[in-house]
Amino acid sequence: MSLGGIALGYGAALSQAEPAHRHTAQPPDSGFDALMARSMERMHADMAVPPSGDPDRDFAAMMIPHHQGAIDMAKAQLIHGRDPVLLRLAQGIIVEQGQEIEVMRRALADRVPAAGTLPSAPVPHPHHHGAAPMPAQGTIR
Repeated sequence: MSLGGIALGYGAALSQAEPAHRHTAQPPDSGFDALMARSMERMHADMAVPPSGDPDRDFAAMMIPHHQGAIDMAKAQLIHGRDPVLLRLAQGIIVEQGQEIEVMRRALADRVPAAGTLPSAPVPHPHHHGAAPMPAQGTIR
């Protein structure tokens, strides 16, 4: 069975469980909820990139904080989660999206600014510790 099938099966089993079996839910102000809320706030703020007129640049500049938000949320899952399928998914998100961030950063660094514009590469996120670079599959120019 695929990872998606396992996750869907798990979700279906949870939805059929009696409410008494859901006593492990965390209160709304738990550490997990606070981490997730901060991740979402930071991601949305960092994605507010002024348009440059260059779709490739804007795509990368907005997707970097989007991916970093996913990484931050996955880290919260690793700290607070219990489901082995979701924990493994969170590990994959951290690795894969970290690699994709590096590809997008390289693409932004390799771009030549359009005449009369300033480069708008995003500031590195303070919680990003870097990931192994993914082999380039072509450079956006």
